Amino acid sequence: MTSAQTPSELRHHSRFMEMLSSPWVDKTIVLVAVLPSIIELYYRYSSANLTFPRAVLGVQVLILIITMVIRRTPVQVTPNPWFWLLAFVATYGILAFTAFAPNGVPLVPLVIPNVLAITSAAVIIFARLSLGRSIGFVPANRGIITTGAYRFVRHPIYTGAFIAMLSFVLRSYTPLNLIMAATIVALFMIKSIVEERFLSADPEYAAYLRHARWRWIPGIA
Repeated sequence: MTSAQTPSELRHHSRFMEMLSSPWVDKTIVLVAVLPSIIELYYRYSSANLTFPRAVLGVQVLILIITMVIRRTPVQVTPNPWFWLLAFVATYGILAFTAFAPNGVPLVPLVIPNVLAITSAAVIIFARLSLGRSIGFVPANRGIITTGAYRFVRHPIYTGAFIAMLSFVLRSYTPLNLIMAATIVALFMIKSIVEERFLSADPEYAAYLRHARWRWIPGIA
């Protein structure tokens, strides 16, 4: 929104923001958003290629579905279509990758990716429970969370996803799998920055940014 906008454009923008923040629109978006996760979860557990990391990721998908259904109605949602596109490409990209990626060769003993998969699940479950009903795909203010996993890093769910990507590539390496995993990680890193810029308009979140220095890995990044 810029100073060049007309009063009519400002009113239209305000009405659009109110629509995005209404409970019925939010619940409709949830139903559409979780449908690919439900399909992916069914495919995962009906597939003959089910592996331990894939099974662990399936538990995380189930938790995602539950928390999305009961999520809190937002105070504010970004109307930027590019942010919506980024959110859904990143979210569904990781679902498609873990479900349909081709089998590859292990780079390390299987115990290592299995331990990483368990670590990823623990981090993501802790983070999702910490986030509670404030969960969403696109940048939105559903209440600022600064406790639990969010005491340590700003985006702990993404931290868990990065560990999951590492586990998957180590267990089933192909050049394509590596490229896709790296692309997904990059998308979530960009998404982290977009979310921070959107939420920083909230004084509580701006204060949180000053307190929580690290985005994904304490002491590193």
